Amino acid sequence: MQEASLGFDVRLANSEQDFRDACATRAIAYGHHDPEIGSQFSGVEPLDRAEGTVVLVCRDRATGECMGTARIQVSGFGPLTLEASLTLPDWLTRRLRAQISRLAVLPGASNVVKLLLMKASYQYCLATQVRWMVIGARSAALIRNYRSLGFQDVFESGAWHALASGGGLPHQILALDITGAKDAWQATKNRLLGFMTE
Repeated sequence: MQEASLGFDVRLANSEQDFRDACATRAIAYGHHDPEIGSQFSGVEPLDRAEGTVVLVCRDRATGECMGTARIQVSGFGPLTLEASLTLPDWLTRRLRAQISRLAVLPGASNVVKLLLMKASYQYCLATQVRWMVIGARSAALIRNYRSLGFQDVFESGAWHALASGGGLPHQILALDITGAKDAWQATKNRLLGFMTE
């Protein structure tokens, strides 16, 4: 999985160095807001290497530095980690779904890094025939960003759920219809349509 422009490469972690760099990026990014949470995410987790799970790394092409990372867990291999903390509605559990977690970008990195990770996650879900992408968001800014991509509330708008996998912090749960996303972006003339699909 390669991004051919903008000075970054996004690919699946496939070496010990990739996993170490992804975890270091998580620790710095989460620790920037909460040092205690950051320290919890500094090591490789069993889920990172589990069947049905992949870790993305986004590297600066010039320096090789890992600028961002995300983890994709597909439900066909067991419950999603957030399902240990809540019960998803039937319209989600009837379909193959993937949870995007440990999304982390280094402080000061280009805004495009997070978008590249979301694009790569979307492309991975398309390629693996995932119907719904599910994500937990901790802040109003993140929630706005995901809604701008077409994510919808899984539960009643404004509902918060503490996620054990997210350090026990409250999150809003959002989902994106992978198969209908492109049509929705076209219908709403979403400014990210070309970026996400070309």
